[in-house]
Amino acid sequence: MARTPTSPPRARSPFGLPEVVLASASPQRRRILEDLGLRFRVQAANVDELEAGDPVEVALANAVAKARGVEADPSALVIGCDTVVATEAGLWGKPRDEADAKRTLEHLSGRTHTVVSGLAVLRNGEIATRSVSTLVTFVDISLTSMTRYVATGEWRGRAGGYAIQGSGAALIARIDGDLLNVICLPVNALRQIAPELHF
Repeated sequence: MARTPTSPPRARSPFGLPEVVLASASPQRRRILEDLGLRFRVQAANVDELEAGDPVEVALANAVAKARGVEADPSALVIGCDTVVATEAGLWGKPRDEADAKRTLEHLSGRTHTVVSGLAVLRNGEIATRSVSTLVTFVDISLTSMTRYVATGEWRGRAGGYAIQGSGAALIARIDGDLLNVICLPVNALRQIAPELHF
């Protein structure tokens, strides 16, 4: 006897999770989660981010705001993340223009800075957080190299004005800590606060 056609089941994330939401428009964070084989959707949170203060407190506050700033089913697992670059002079965010990018790189040249990520995972109204810090030391950047790098435009949308996974790798003398944290998503920390993701 022929079976009556039925509607296909609603797509679900693996391991019984109703939905995983990345509260960020960052293509780097998206790519990292895709490379891990995780099924998720992206919904960038429209929040006013803190830009000054203690690096850990700022990164965590922004991550929590992002996780809480998206519309999702209460049972969904929402991932918020924020990454800041800090030196003794303060926080170095995303440069506004080429002149600001150059000023940022001039400050970081030959210096060790700290990359701090705040992670927040929201599910059923409960939020778990974790912060990760990585030390990054720049080479002494020549004027020629700085001009060439700024011209690439790779600094756009990047805290600290560089991308370690791109041409910005040539600016790096040393890294002490989690590389993925510098790229923008500390996977080991995410695994610790969201073990149900199973990646």
